[in-house]
Amino acid sequence: MNQHAMQNLTLFDLLARSWRRPSAIADLCFSADGSTVAFACVDGTVAIAAIADQEPPESRIRVSNDLGQTSIRPREKLLAPLIATAALGDGNVPIASYLQSGFLVGTAAGEAAHLAASGDIAETLIKIDGPIAAIDHSPLAAMTAVSNGQDVFLSRGRGDSVRLRHATTSSTDVIAFSPDGRRLACSHDDGLSIWVVDGDAAPMRDVSLSARPVSIRWSGDGEWLACGLETGGFALVGMADCRAGIVAGFPSPVRTVCWSQPANALFASGAYRIAGWSMTAPPLDGEASGALETGRTGLVPVETVAAHPEKKLIAAGYANGRITISQIGARDELLVRPLGNAVTALAWSADGRHLAVGSVDGTAAIVTFPAQMFK
Repeated sequence: MNQHAMQNLTLFDLLARSWRRPSAIADLCFSADGSTVAFACVDGTVAIAAIADQEPPESRIRVSNDLGQTSIRPREKLLAPLIATAALGDGNVPIASYLQSGFLVGTAAGEAAHLAASGDIAETLIKIDGPIAAIDHSPLAAMTAVSNGQDVFLSRGRGDSVRLRHATTSSTDVIAFSPDGRRLACSHDDGLSIWVVDGDAAPMRDVSLSARPVSIRWSGDGEWLACGLETGGFALVGMADCRAGIVAGFPSPVRTVCWSQPANALFASGAYRIAGWSMTAPPLDGEASGALETGRTGLVPVETVAAHPEKKLIAAGYANGRITISQIGARDELLVRPLGNAVTALAWSADGRHLAVGSVDGTAAIVTFPAQMFK
């Protein structure tokens, strides 16, 4: 490789393992033990990649003897191929981590199936009528919840399930267990239903919202819920005092929200910069309350955000393929990829070493950062 080509390489070129799927990546998920990551595609397939890297960045770093400059050489070995399933649904299939290295997937046949790291279906945990539209699993409570788009079912074992909610008109497309597995949040057309599920399941609270939730994220302590809305920004719901508010004013839909435990902060996509708020002053009384100036303002909206699990860092993927990592509350940002196709999914591994990326053109990637990158 000539010197000019080397100078044009991006961090993504040097650090990422990247594959191309036949259709867009709709979602992705790391396994509980961090050994695999699954990419759910809009053609109904799921592709699994191993996290283990044959050429980790540390093995490719060089320090020059004369100037002491650090550089990293490009990868030389061919990547191990992804393990891909057959189509499990007519569109993208809902997915959640399960056991150690596996996943739960919801199929068009109404099955919540255990997808092993090998790509094989190991067993079916739940069978319901109709395609599964949403799925979540709580390892602490050993419970699985699924929705067929209308009814919500809860299972505490293999084969058994109880219907929590029956809706003849309202749809349920998003469900999420609290971190301790004691509560379950379910979307509907104009709000949320929150259930207590650590015993006999019972409705706890209904929250009216201005639009349908498209994502639900609990804070790490289970005290707050953030919901990206189909239109009109995102909702913030407090569990302790039943407070709720809408943060509006976004130029694009808020597809994703995420929580940073190290920074005690909340972030949302949909703006022309990384939109964040300190939870020492929750933005219930207006979006300016507790606002954190993070990263730089641009001309392209942020499509997805992911908070680092251990450091005060936030990754952002943009509609033009740009990927950045910013220090929370600061303008400085690390440019991982300057351009590409729109980023549809981002997630950090539990140890913060790997950033998984999905794009609308079917790119599935794992960016592995050297240990010294984020000291």
